[in-house]
Amino acid sequence: MTVRLETDALVHDPQSVVTVGTFDGVHCGHQGIITRMKEQVVGQAGRLVVVTFDPHPQIVLQKPDKKPVRLLTTLDERLAVFERMGVDLAVVIPFTREFAATSPEMFVRQVLVRGIGARTVFVGHDHMFGKDRTGNEELLRELGSELNFSVVPVPPLEYDGVVVSSTKIRESLYAHDVAHANQMLGWKYQITGVVVRGDGRGRTIGVPTANVMPLHPFKLLPGNGVYVVTATVNHIEYPAVANIGTRPTFTTDQSATLEVHLLDSDLDLYDQELTVTFQQFLRTEQRFDSKESLVAQLHTDIQQAHTFFQTHFSRTDS
Repeated sequence: MTVRLETDALVHDPQSVVTVGTFDGVHCGHQGIITRMKEQVVGQAGRLVVVTFDPHPQIVLQKPDKKPVRLLTTLDERLAVFERMGVDLAVVIPFTREFAATSPEMFVRQVLVRGIGARTVFVGHDHMFGKDRTGNEELLRELGSELNFSVVPVPPLEYDGVVVSSTKIRESLYAHDVAHANQMLGWKYQITGVVVRGDGRGRTIGVPTANVMPLHPFKLLPGNGVYVVTATVNHIEYPAVANIGTRPTFTTDQSATLEVHLLDSDLDLYDQELTVTFQQFLRTEQRFDSKESLVAQLHTDIQQAHTFFQTHFSRTDS
């Protein structure tokens, strides 16, 4: 069940086990918190509640001298993971500059306690909230003593000696390290978009591509280059390769695009929704001196992708 506070009212339940955060990526660290919460809910017949925000706070509070944050997950993707993990209630708070001015004490009293009915609050190791991010575990414990809820801190999760975080995952994706990003996520990174008409150049060189426009304008595109991917259309998964970049052989445009070539299918995908799942990085984007050199490299990429699927997938449709 999802409650969007701009349109829906909270249902109070004094047996609520709650956590709060943006949860971009719903990565292994986030999943660990929810798993711990589920254990307590099952043992004490409570209600598992996740409070999240939309838009991402960093988008709303973006400083002029900084690039906007790029999202690992859209709100709908986050909610889908919450549902799969058994969250009973997801509370979506519209994040505005006015809401950002809410004191942490007011947020705890009005939303967590009076609104939701928090009995236990789970908090990650670095979670801060409220105006100027002044709310923390210490404040939660003080308010818990007064308002009769307990606080359970969850230590950070490490992978290869690195604390798993949304920031680290973004850095890995920008650096083409899809394997490391997927390990920290606990699932394979995906981008869902609509296939739009491009210049049709791929078909003229024998490698037709679908130009995918992400559904969310802030969705993160991994670093420019060529990737082994799967492309899911109408619940059918196809082996494919994807190129992210500016197509420097043909254009000087600096806007990165996402293009997908299905390995063994030639479907009319225009205007259809397509989900690209990143499996492996192949190479960085490069400029070729001739169309023939580009085509030769594309066929090498396609052969490498075929080898990947033969090695890693017993079947590539589902």
